Amino acid sequence: MSENWEKLGLFYLGRAFDSAAGAVSEIPTLYDARDLTTHAVCVGMTGSGKTGLCIGLLEEAAIDGVPAIAVDLKGDIANLLLTFPELAPKDFEPWVLAEDARRKGIELPEYAAREATKWREGLASWGQTPDRIARLKDAAEFTVYTPGSSAGLPISILSSFKAPGPGVLDDPELLAERVATTVAGVLGLIGVEADPVRSRETILLAQLLTGAWAEARDVDLATLIGLVQSPPFDRVGVLDLEAFYPQKERFGLAMQLNNLLASPTFASWMEGEPLDVDRLLYTPDGKPRVSIVSIAHLAPAERMFFLTLLLNETLGWMRRQSGTTNLRALLYIDEIFGYLPPTAAPPSKKPMLTLLKQARAFGLGLVLATQNPVDIDYKALSNAGTWFIGRLQTERDKMRILEALKSASATAGAGFDSTTIDRILSSLGKRVFLLHNVHESAPQVFQTRWAMSYLRGPMTRAEIKQLMDPIRALRAAPPRVAQDSAATPAPSLTPTRPIAASPSPVDQPAVPPGLLTMPPALPSRIVQAFAPLSEPVPDGRRLAYQPCVIADADVLYTHTRSGIVDQRPVGLLVTFGDGPVPVDWARGIPTRLRLADCAAEPADEAWFVPPPAPATESTLFTAWKRAFVDHVYRERALEVLHAPELSIWGMPGEDERSFRIRLGEAVRTTAAAQTDALRERYATKLRKAEEAIDAAARRLQRERGEASRATTDAWVTAGTGLLGTLFGGRRSTRTMMTTANRAQRQKDDVREAEARLRLAHEEHARLEREIQDELSALAARLRPDIVAVQRERIAPKKKDIAVVGVALCWLPLAVLPDGSGGVLLTQAR
Repeated sequence: MSENWEKLGLFYLGRAFDSAAGAVSEIPTLYDARDLTTHAVCVGMTGSGKTGLCIGLLEEAAIDGVPAIAVDLKGDIANLLLTFPELAPKDFEPWVLAEDARRKGIELPEYAAREATKWREGLASWGQTPDRIARLKDAAEFTVYTPGSSAGLPISILSSFKAPGPGVLDDPELLAERVATTVAGVLGLIGVEADPVRSRETILLAQLLTGAWAEARDVDLATLIGLVQSPPFDRVGVLDLEAFYPQKERFGLAMQLNNLLASPTFASWMEGEPLDVDRLLYTPDGKPRVSIVSIAHLAPAERMFFLTLLLNETLGWMRRQSGTTNLRALLYIDEIFGYLPPTAAPPSKKPMLTLLKQARAFGLGLVLATQNPVDIDYKALSNAGTWFIGRLQTERDKMRILEALKSASATAGAGFDSTTIDRILSSLGKRVFLLHNVHESAPQVFQTRWAMSYLRGPMTRAEIKQLMDPIRALRAAPPRVAQDSAATPAPSLTPTRPIAASPSPVDQPAVPPGLLTMPPALPSRIVQAFAPLSEPVPDGRRLAYQPCVIADADVLYTHTRSGIVDQRPVGLLVTFGDGPVPVDWARGIPTRLRLADCAAEPADEAWFVPPPAPATESTLFTAWKRAFVDHVYRERALEVLHAPELSIWGMPGEDERSFRIRLGEAVRTTAAAQTDALRERYATKLRKAEEAIDAAARRLQRERGEASRATTDAWVTAGTGLLGTLFGGRRSTRTMMTTANRAQRQKDDVREAEARLRLAHEEHARLEREIQDELSALAARLRPDIVAVQRERIAPKKKDIAVVGVALCWLPLAVLPDGSGGVLLTQAR
């Protein structure tokens, strides 16, 4: 039953396989998601079931809310989008292979119906229901990206030459690695071998990128071409630039890069979403994503270029994360051949080695698949804690795997039985894998479960386009606005009435009617603040100041339950109204402008809009200050997100996307901790139950031995007694009865021992059921996709509202010579 394995943090991969009997058991193979933080390698020849296993692993991660980036080099992983909860033939029909139907001599609809039935029965045989497929679809967003192509969602590489963040810039070794791999990738596209010591092209581009990034300047390909022609330095090492790399020869490199930039095929690399790992892992609203990056259509040099960029971006993203012991995200590469070779050093190798060594601390798990174990750097993969090994092609492959497993076990400090592993590897069949996990005491052999996704094989670009067209259309659609929205338009900072009536174009006066050439005289108790100009007054316009009221305060928000203590400025700007309440803070516009930013005097040669009468009464400013405090107390509460069930609070200013991402990680952390606590709580009871079973089994064995001897004695005594009776002996009859009674008592003792053993087993089974029930309840409650999130308002105390001041604020406008068409010239909002 599914409830035996549907638990948060445990991946249902299949069922235990008895190699000796050649049969699959009912015992589920469950894999602790946390073990993936030490990375995994999946090895198997074509037809071993390796792709199905890895797709199942990605399905389990998605159900648990773990986002993933899957680099698809063959076109198989896009099958993850072929999930049909209804398992209806009409859903399968567009995706079944017409050639398979023709080969079987049946029409396409009938073949689709057979495939639907096959998938329904296959899932049922592994305890999976259509509801689980629906849950998979709802748990994450599945998207196919195609860099260099518009078949899926395109990815722009322009951002990949942007200056890396502080986590990279502050680490000289990491920065040098980032520069070297980026340069190697670029040069690979134009067919230049990137030798970091002997290649002038490599050294020049590396210096250009290092210099720009050290100053936090972004670089795109066009900028790089310009820098190649005119570098911002005149020496390379101790040599003059012209001696090292003459301008004429640099022009040749610039032309090669320019030809790449101008190539129609390269234009598609500049379109689409930016190469942003955070966006690949989460949607704008914080929902986990499984981003399938299909690069099967690219040439080998383009694949290397893109994968290197992706690995570098992943390193930068990783550096920005906090440490964790739980699985935060997955990076899956479905064929590692050529990207992590044992001797050569392609651009992809360095960042991949760094990830294998460091990603564990940040909760990023790498899953690397290959069918050619002899062509990968097994020393690098000794960092992998989990190996999924399927049927291998040659004896040489098996020897390399044994060597890698031995190294991985030694690195983890675990034992390794090469003889047993060798025997198991020699007996593996289709969909049967050896699971060697350094976190477990012994290896396991299992058969992979039925995939929830329809595994129809590699997908063409046309089929990927067919899959992604609905998603592309959905993203391109404008946001829907509710028709019954009660939202009111935002207040305006520009005048609600004309500054002055437009005069006749003939003999236009120097100062339009209704404007002043200097600010009016006001009582000294009224503070006047002139907002700074954020830009010069455009040609053909004049500077004019418009009066309004500004309130500036420092507000302390405290909340005991969440532990939030946050002080922040609160500022409001409000224009004067014509009604009985000239200053209504409900109409106020939040502003970042502080009184300290304003000047005490206006700029020269400015015009002024006369303030209304209330602005000249100092007592009103005192009343407006009290009203402002009341308004902040009632209306300017700090809003934070809250997940009550887990007692997790958002941070001030944290958006819902960031909170939900953090919530998903917290849910997995909580589930892992509670699962461990549950197992610890039952550990003593289980140990006692197991000891009771052992004791009962030993007693049963002892009683059976004594019963056997008593029965034998009874038979011997009976034979002897029979002879004695024949010869008239009485004692023999009494002895016969005694031994018979003893034999019967021993039989009763055996039945009692059997009953005790049965009861011990039942108690152990009862405890196991209790554990399973509690784990199932825990998994049902702690699902990231159903944890309720609500907004909480934290209102400030009046004593914590420190008003800096309430003043008459003059906002600078750029107006036409006739005084009309005011344009705000300050960053007031």
